[in-house]
Amino acid sequence: MADVLESGRAGAGSVVGAGSVDWQKRCVALEMQLLRFRLQAGKIRELLAEKMQELELRVTESDQRAESAEKQIHVMEEKLKYANVQPSESENSVFRRYQDLTNQMQEKDAVIKRLEVQLEKQEYLKVSSVCLQKATQISSVPLHDDDSGSEDDSGSLASLRTSTLGPERKGSTPGSPRAVKRGVSMSSISSESDYAIPPDAYSLESDYSEPEHKVQRTSSYSCESLREPEMLEKSGYLLKMGSQIKAWKRRWFILRNGEIFYYKSPSDVIRKPQGQMELNSSCRIARGEGAQTFQLITEKKTFFLAADSPNILEEWIRVLQNIFKVQASSPVAMETTTAKPTVRGWLTKVKHGHSKLVWCSLVSKVFYYYRNQDDKLPLGQLRMREAVVEEVDRSCDSDEDYEAGGRGFLSSHCTLVVHPREQSPTYLLIGTKQEKDTWLYHLTVAAGSSASFKVGTEYEQLVGNLLDVEGDPDSVLWRREALCFCKDGLRSPLTTLPSEALQTEALKLFKSCQLFINVLVEAPSIDYHMSLAQNALQVCLTHPELQNEMYCQLIKQTNCRTPHNSSLTQCWQLLAVCVALFLPQQHFLWYLRQYLQRHADPRSEVGKYAVYCQRSVERTLQNGEREAKPSRMEVLSILLRNPYHHSLPFSIPVHFQNITYQVVGFDGSTTVEEFLSTLTQRVGMRKPHLSGFALFTDDPSGRDLEHCLRPSIKICDVISKWEQALKELHPGKYEGTRIVRLMYKNRLCFRAQAKGETERERLLLAYQVNDEVHQGHFPVNKELALEVAALMAQVEHGDLDRPAPSSASCSSPQPKSQQILLQALGRFYPKHYKQDCSMDQLRDLSERLATKWSVLRGCSASECVRIYLTVARKWPLFGAKLFHAKPLPPSSVEQSQVWLAVNEDGLCVLDYTMVSHPLVTYSYQSVITFGGCCDDLMVVVSQTKEQGGGKKMDNNHHGPQQLCQLSVRARD
Repeated sequence: MADVLESGRAGAGSVVGAGSVDWQKRCVALEMQLLRFRLQAGKIRELLAEKMQELELRVTESDQRAESAEKQIHVMEEKLKYANVQPSESENSVFRRYQDLTNQMQEKDAVIKRLEVQLEKQEYLKVSSVCLQKATQISSVPLHDDDSGSEDDSGSLASLRTSTLGPERKGSTPGSPRAVKRGVSMSSISSESDYAIPPDAYSLESDYSEPEHKVQRTSSYSCESLREPEMLEKSGYLLKMGSQIKAWKRRWFILRNGEIFYYKSPSDVIRKPQGQMELNSSCRIARGEGAQTFQLITEKKTFFLAADSPNILEEWIRVLQNIFKVQASSPVAMETTTAKPTVRGWLTKVKHGHSKLVWCSLVSKVFYYYRNQDDKLPLGQLRMREAVVEEVDRSCDSDEDYEAGGRGFLSSHCTLVVHPREQSPTYLLIGTKQEKDTWLYHLTVAAGSSASFKVGTEYEQLVGNLLDVEGDPDSVLWRREALCFCKDGLRSPLTTLPSEALQTEALKLFKSCQLFINVLVEAPSIDYHMSLAQNALQVCLTHPELQNEMYCQLIKQTNCRTPHNSSLTQCWQLLAVCVALFLPQQHFLWYLRQYLQRHADPRSEVGKYAVYCQRSVERTLQNGEREAKPSRMEVLSILLRNPYHHSLPFSIPVHFQNITYQVVGFDGSTTVEEFLSTLTQRVGMRKPHLSGFALFTDDPSGRDLEHCLRPSIKICDVISKWEQALKELHPGKYEGTRIVRLMYKNRLCFRAQAKGETERERLLLAYQVNDEVHQGHFPVNKELALEVAALMAQVEHGDLDRPAPSSASCSSPQPKSQQILLQALGRFYPKHYKQDCSMDQLRDLSERLATKWSVLRGCSASECVRIYLTVARKWPLFGAKLFHAKPLPPSSVEQSQVWLAVNEDGLCVLDYTMVSHPLVTYSYQSVITFGGCCDDLMVVVSQTKEQGGGKKMDNNHHGPQQLCQLSVRARD
């Protein structure tokens, strides 16, 4: 009996195996029938839409006739009222006609609503009937209980879990070609997507010709309608309770990228928002007592909001809850928005029958997908650790199947399936083989299964094998031919690249490296090496996909290379320049560290470069990668001396206002903040946020402009960008003789900063104020100008040596003293006071200055600085920054040219010829908006009309308001 059962099972298995191909063909034929049905349904929908338009036109005509009849009736009623007569029979007939037309219009509205309901029912019944007929023939993919938590995964049909699988359906696995074909069938009707699609996505020849394709899944029992994708953006009017004045204010709210901005009206979105709400997973929503109110509780504040209707309220709450859900399910995504992705690009993600074009990014071991390329908030994520990544075999698919559907790209695209632990599989549709190889390799490495599943190039597989043996120094893998130096050129890239263009660029990159390595560095050719290094590394910064390739090429050309000659040293020099700019990704970073550890030896020249590279790698990991290619100074410093001997291999002078400077050292990863920390310690000053000082650069064009540097930017990037701008301004004339000039000066002057000032800060601040006095931006009369000039002369030169009175001399200073007095007048006395002075007047000024200077004999420099700043701080606008401005109508300022003074209290408009005379003052609360306008800066303020000069405009005054525009020509 057991033998009979075994033979029966074997026979059944052979029948099922023989018929598997037939079942696949039948499934394809059924899908084609579904395609034709859906196309017909689309045509029917278009015809119905046309009918609906005709009905709407008719209804509109009826409305117009009814309105005209109503007007006539109204006119007649007025006439009857004044005439006090009874309406005639003709008037009664007009009124009855009006009532008939009104009834007809209501009936037509009811007919339209019934047609809409019938249309929806017919479509649902047709789809259901077809699905019921084909359910027992079309196989489906069984779902797991746990999903990835993405927003589009929640729309899967619960009925799939109740499907009854026959023997032929059990042969369809999640990774089978039939399952993928069903999941991404482009024969389905494309619904309107909430995804923003790149411009090239609509091309008929593109692999992603439709933004979203929702494929209806089937079962043997039911066919449910698909859910709409969860919304993560919204805009509209809401009422907001004021924080100070408890009154409801109607505002236009915009929710985008996990943040809420609100404005007075939609037309104000181009202006600065009135407020902002930052959303995160810790925020929550509490419904208010009213039916249309709710509270948005954030970490910093609670906002009281109200909607115009309960439906609008529910929409806002639903969207906000979607945001909170996504943020809670992907907390790592919010922390890694600035992390460098290993690979990224547009892919079609398919899961649970839904296909969507999304922007994908692999960061570390997490796969994120976004709606748009610039979005900060991901739609979902896949944890790649221990996930199964495979390529779907499409060899049994027929091109005719797709050509019949009118879509040409499905027959050539590649498909990967990602199956995380305890989650349902996700399919990724990729356009080209190169892209598929790149995604397959990096996803496999992120999943940690590259050793068991051979993917990538030979070089990449050997690196994976080294990782498996934990970089054993005695392993023979280090001496494998593919990892060692070769004299010949590369025939193919060492790493997997996503396009043929990048593969070609990788081979060109290798040739550039070979030229840098093999040509001896000498004085005549040093600019040639500098150009080669800058161009090669700029290519890697422009195309991050080549950064792993660059490191693999340099490591290969230094590994097991004999003899130890200049070529080997120059290859290590190029590697030393490279590590300060960017680092390789994934296990290539581990490979670089292991390789540097093998060669680090302070006793050899090559070993010293390896030690420096180790330090540089850690600094780059600490401060992040660079934005610009290496500067001339950076490359020359590495080529001319071994950076191992200097903890900070580069140095540059920083200039002060008193014509002194301080040389400060830095490395390739030093930020402006770190640079200033070293500078302030050496010169005895407080931190920049306490002193108000900042680092500035001059302008490459040579104009009188200064550029303030952000604390987070790197010094090497500043120098490189400055050099590049100089080359663009003077093409062919740049010889490297001019370098960037760094200046440390006060940028923000607040009254609170005076407490705790160091002596060096007061000295530099006095020189900076003196520069404003010299330029005429500080209000001093001629007598006071001589007083402060004498103080600065005492600080600069000390006591003035006056000649002893004698008959031979006419009490005039000696030639040396006269020269010092002229220098003091040139530096410390306002230039507009001595523009039209004759030689006699200048001699008189010198004599008067000498007299005032002599009074200060024996006074120390610090005491003079204290007196100088005490006098200067008596001006109410001390420390303000002055800009040359031109008021535009409507404006209460009558002058054509003014000074705009910006200080901690607000904006002040000053007379152009009399700096001490304020015309009008604006508090910061009155500033409506500001920003670029053509080549100027436009400031728009609100003001209250008042009489008199020097008036002060403040929001505390309630009265007639008007706008004042100032077109500002900024000096720096």
